[in-house]
Amino acid sequence: MKAKSVFSTAILSFLLWLIYIGSYSAPNIGEELIGGIIVSIFVGIFSSSYLINEDPFWMFKKSRILWLILFIPYYTVELVKANWDVAKRALSPNLNINPGIVKIKTELKSNYGLAMLANCITLTPGTIAMNIVEEKGMIYMYIHWIDVKTEEEKEASNIIKGAFEPWVRRIFI
Repeated sequence: MKAKSVFSTAILSFLLWLIYIGSYSAPNIGEELIGGIIVSIFVGIFSSSYLINEDPFWMFKKSRILWLILFIPYYTVELVKANWDVAKRALSPNLNINPGIVKIKTELKSNYGLAMLANCITLTPGTIAMNIVEEKGMIYMYIHWIDVKTEEEKEASNIIKGAFEPWVRRIFI
């Protein structure tokens, strides 16, 4: 199990390394690839126990990768809309904000899913996930919201997490 975890983490790290270096026609591409392999192996050795809890190849399942690829354009559109909204607010002569902290409920149970949902919320301008808590068997997030439209938990949950949660649930079943 440990060797499989190290191997799968190294593969993921190497794929990210390939995306990071971007250009594959450089004269020293061989050195880049060898360096990437070495770094990926070290990352796998030292971080696999933090990343892999059960199935070492859980992220490499076709359905997860497909849902993740399909989620990227959706999230990009939501990100542009949120940036536009915050830019309009920041540039308007009267600062049209009603900041506050709201509590929203999530159905997600996976730590990876909760982390991804919190990051989606935080990376979308106008909201910041502040805390994730479990109360009476339910999981809640405390969100700082630039323009609190409602403090009612269910309505705020639908507005803030919107369609992010079903996408994240599909990725991290």
